[in-house]
Amino acid sequence: MSQSAPIFAVILAAGKGTRMKSNRAKVLHTLCGVPMVNYVIEATRPLLPEGLFVVVGHQAGLVEAVLPQDAKPVLQEEQLGTGDAVRVALAALEGEEEGVLLVINGDGPLISDRTLGELVERHRSAGVGATVLVAELDDPSGLGRVVEEAGVVRIVEEREASESERANRLVNLGLYAFELPEIREAISGLSAENEQGELYLTDVLETIGRRSRAVTYRLKNPEEANLVNDRAQLARAEEILRRRILDAHMREGVTVRDPASTHIEASVQIGRDTVILPGSQLRGETRIGSDCVIGPSADLQDTLVGDGALVEHSVGRGAEVGNGASVGPYSFLRPGTVLEPGAKVGAYCEVKNTLVGRGSKVPHLSYVGDTEIGADANLGAGTITANFDGEAKHRTRIGDGAFTGVNTNLIAPVTVGEDAYTGAGSVISKDVPPGKLAVGAPARAIAESPQRRRKRAEHDEPARDGGLAR
Repeated sequence: MSQSAPIFAVILAAGKGTRMKSNRAKVLHTLCGVPMVNYVIEATRPLLPEGLFVVVGHQAGLVEAVLPQDAKPVLQEEQLGTGDAVRVALAALEGEEEGVLLVINGDGPLISDRTLGELVERHRSAGVGATVLVAELDDPSGLGRVVEEAGVVRIVEEREASESERANRLVNLGLYAFELPEIREAISGLSAENEQGELYLTDVLETIGRRSRAVTYRLKNPEEANLVNDRAQLARAEEILRRRILDAHMREGVTVRDPASTHIEASVQIGRDTVILPGSQLRGETRIGSDCVIGPSADLQDTLVGDGALVEHSVGRGAEVGNGASVGPYSFLRPGTVLEPGAKVGAYCEVKNTLVGRGSKVPHLSYVGDTEIGADANLGAGTITANFDGEAKHRTRIGDGAFTGVNTNLIAPVTVGEDAYTGAGSVISKDVPPGKLAVGAPARAIAESPQRRRKRAEHDEPARDGGLAR
């Protein structure tokens, strides 16, 4: 057998997974944010397969939608067993005469690229027609036993096994390497004369073994033997993957104070020297910079957090937190929210589709939606933007250095000018000119704002000093 013969990978993902008791195909269930089948696909990458095929059937369209572009879906119109699934895949490989066919169950998300590589190496070095991945389990109850005798491998179902065969703890993991010509010939001879009326891939092993020998390869890492058939097994597999993800982040310089209560999905990126505090969940396309403090109990999804930022006891959905900005505790950043560097959203605030300018503060107990806030502005406690009139959303604009008193209501569309000031309890339904103080309900501009007076005094003071010096 040529050591350079191409590898073709076939992933079996057509089944319904009845033991999951789900309306969703089993391989679509996610672990750490990634569909189960995609973990298997990624494990094949380092082998550089010449072709990557995914056999789909139940909810084929939904399964195809989550596959990477280079994975070619092959439709098994009727789910007539694993042997039939491989037969369908082989039809897609028409014209290929030589190579190794790697067959992998789509419900084994813990399988590693290292194991797949070792299986192929074992297959090639043994010079055989088929190689089966097996594992020795402490409790093999309910699983088929693997019997290997003089180059022939048999899979014996537990209900059909003898007492001595049941005592055997070696089980089949549904992962095989075949010589392409051997599997083509053996598949053509399969029979569906059984209780289920299906073609079983395990039946080809004896045929191939008697013709060109078959061998087993024993799994080294028992974690990878965790196949997913029900929700309990799904939870166990996700716990293993979650810990792998956390360990990888910690090895790259991230501090995770309590791994047991921290959930980070596979797609999340985190910079070094960031600290993740207990109870935090980071999901989707979330990106965290360096030197941040996230948590405790932060829940961020598809959220960008810049270097040196703080997010405490808060929720982010499609938001952006700039360098050195702070959020929380107990605030909600909804989609479209952007906090520029140094901005602050304090306790018990909700911010939606809003730009909070550099150094500006929304300290506490405020709702701010569809708003543009300039730099160095301050919104008093209880500031509300009334952005919805019952039919349409409207925007509010707050200028640089503006200040709103407590319990200010801003009735959009409205603009509060640069250095403007609103008195406590004001209802702002008309624009406030720059540098003016507005009070009342409805508010009216009555005087120069405190900020503008301060700035004018600071500007005038050097002139007076200069005049005295002369």
